[in-house]
Amino acid sequence: MAVHDKIGAMTEEMTKWRRELHACPETAFAEKETSDYVAEKLLSFGLDIYRGLAGTGIVSTIQRGKGSSPAIGLRSDMDALDITEATGLSYSSRNEGKMHACGHDGHMGMLLGAAKYLAGNDTFEGTVHFIFQPAEENEGGGGRMVREGLFDRFPVRSVFALHNFPVMPEGTFAICKGSMMAAYDVFAIEITGKGGHAATPQNVKDPILASAYLVNLFQSIVSRDINPMQAAVVSVTEIRGGTSYNIIPDTVRLRGTTRHFLPAVQDRVEARMREICAGVSASFGVAVDMIYERRYPPLVNTDQETEEAVRAATMVAGEGRVLTDITPVMTSEDFAFLLKEKPGAYMGIGGGNPRESGRLHQSQYDFNDRILPVGASYWATLVETLLPK
Repeated sequence: MAVHDKIGAMTEEMTKWRRELHACPETAFAEKETSDYVAEKLLSFGLDIYRGLAGTGIVSTIQRGKGSSPAIGLRSDMDALDITEATGLSYSSRNEGKMHACGHDGHMGMLLGAAKYLAGNDTFEGTVHFIFQPAEENEGGGGRMVREGLFDRFPVRSVFALHNFPVMPEGTFAICKGSMMAAYDVFAIEITGKGGHAATPQNVKDPILASAYLVNLFQSIVSRDINPMQAAVVSVTEIRGGTSYNIIPDTVRLRGTTRHFLPAVQDRVEARMREICAGVSASFGVAVDMIYERRYPPLVNTDQETEEAVRAATMVAGEGRVLTDITPVMTSEDFAFLLKEKPGAYMGIGGGNPRESGRLHQSQYDFNDRILPVGASYWATLVETLLPK
């Protein structure tokens, strides 16, 4: 791999940053200590910073050459998850119930490494905006940064992001043109009936029975209402109701998520869910109230910027170590909001399962520090190829 020599020499320093960030995880829009840490590092590199977009967001800029030269944006997420860490590492989370279980600590470490390298070496001409974004998990911090004027204040020609994929071989890269990740919607349903004694069901309007039918009927949407060639997922992930063996409750609550790539599929899924709720309500004599919220759009990589990202990744990882046509996935990413406004590309970097249980969003996960210089070199190479001197 063609890791920049000066970035390779920073591996120990980047590892220190990453582990210090790992120890202070903070969730959506509460990333104050994290934001302060990132700001302090950027200032120590001699960079100016702008704070306040989406609350805890930071943008730092390096400008070289003419003021009219092109600009690009590089984005890292900053937030953690509501998970209790069980790694037993010396740098484990010190914030109870919070954990960097998705590698955002590593993403910050790689982008900080690139910022320090680019700040200290005159290797490009143009403008680079380093975007440190809060609240990627569930709460759409990327969308909030855009709404609060990210690209008005920091105009860019294109924007890029990098995320670790721990199931891929260490130091490889992966991407595809077009839709790469699905849209993300959420729903909450309250079923209200008439509770009573479990021995006399004829006297109640049972919300638990209604909820069972509702969950099953939702599964028919994908199998019978959506073209088999068009992907969709409907998942009920939470059911709450009842307090005892012998009491039928008044109320049951459900929550869940839907995923899809096409607006027409999204519209169809929501419409059928509402029709099913109305049908179950009429059939069982219960009230069914649904709140449906459209959270993240699909993440769509533009063709030219994908090719630019692939070129930079290949220069770092070598031929044959950059997958360019991976199958799109049903997980979601709020970098999609930035890509709705500007051309760009979202790249995956292989983490290589550094721990026995290396998958994201679970209590045993830890970022593989060996890929920090690889990711930072990708960022630096991308800048140097897109903004050559």
